Amino acid sequence: MDLAALGLTLRLAFVTTLCLLVIATPLAAWIADAAGAPSRTTRAHILARRIAQAAVALPLVLPPTVLGLYLLLGMGPATSLGRALIAILGHPLAFSFPGLVVGSILYSLPFAVQPLVLGFEGVPRELRETAAVLGASRWTVFRRVTLPLAAPSFLTAAVLAFTHTVGEFGVVLMIGGDIPGVTRTLSISIYDQVQEMNYSAANHTSLLLIALAFLTLLALYARGARRNDGGRWIA
Repeated sequence: MDLAALGLTLRLAFVTTLCLLVIATPLAAWIADAAGAPSRTTRAHILARRIAQAAVALPLVLPPTVLGLYLLLGMGPATSLGRALIAILGHPLAFSFPGLVVGSILYSLPFAVQPLVLGFEGVPRELRETAAVLGASRWTVFRRVTLPLAAPSFLTAAVLAFTHTVGEFGVVLMIGGDIPGVTRTLSISIYDQVQEMNYSAANHTSLLLIALAFLTLLALYARGARRNDGGRWIA
């Protein structure tokens, strides 16, 4: 077992999940709000929401190597953005842990946004409108009404983002390479073990990932079953 790769993978998944929850919450709230009141939104607003949804879901259908390629090019000195990042940070993001975080955030974004959108859309609009009529600001309504009622969706988003990041391969390999202790994750370690024909070690590492993913999802679904309300899944 490559313990350094295990520690790096868990650290990457943890940091990525935290960043995703911060980024996905306002994005999902905006998408859900636009979806929930079509009569009050302009055609441009609806179009913007659809474009945002398509962009968020893009990593689900794109080959990971495609996303990894453009991230690698964008982080390198061949582009203006890459040169600006190098000037600010003093080094390129590619082949570094922060670069892995950026790639993981983009690749796992739909797994955080989509559960939150469903959670926000599941909050009855009448409750928010009633709170607004009683004088609550938009922020107060979101903080005191929407967030508590949509809380289970945050657990779903966190679990899916974490487990998806743990299992990444194509993106992290493209933008991080295979640097031990720096960018080598468990999935890359499995690839290396297979290349070395060390199938026993690859099998043990793979079983660990399978067990981790299965137990995490089992806990998520068990919690959802306990919150089942009249046959309707809440989480």
